Amino acid sequence: MIEKIEISGNGYKVEEGFRKYVMKRLGKLDRYLPRGSKKDVVAKVLVTEIGKSKGDKYEISAAMELTGGKVIAAKDECSNVFAGVDLVEAKLTGQIRRYKLEVQPHRQKRNLKDLFIKRG
Repeated sequence: MIEKIEISGNGYKVEEGFRKYVMKRLGKLDRYLPRGSKKDVVAKVLVTEIGKSKGDKYEISAAMELTGGKVIAAKDECSNVFAGVDLVEAKLTGQIRRYKLEVQPHRQKRNLKDLFIKRG
C-alpha cells in the first residue's frame, strides 16, 4: 500500500469520503511496481474545479514519484470526481506496467521441446 499520498483541491473542498476513496484506489497501485521501488513512492493528487459557469466539471491530476527520479503522471476531466479517480487510476496502471518492463526485462523464453531434450 502506498503510504504517502498527498491530496489537495483547487476550488474544491476535499472531504473525508473522497480522501478515503483516493487512498483505496491509488494506494493499491504499488502491486504493479518493481520490488525495489515500492517503499519510496510518493503520490500527489490535485482536484481542480473548472467550468463553474456551465456546470460542475473537475480536473483530476495525479503524479507518482518513483525511485531514481522517475515521475509518472496522469490527468483527466470528468463531471464526477470519483469517476475521474477511476480513470486516472487506469492511466497510471498502464504507465506503471510500461515502466516495469523498462526496468525489469523479461527472461528468454524457451520452447517446451528444449526443456526435455538432453544435451551433450
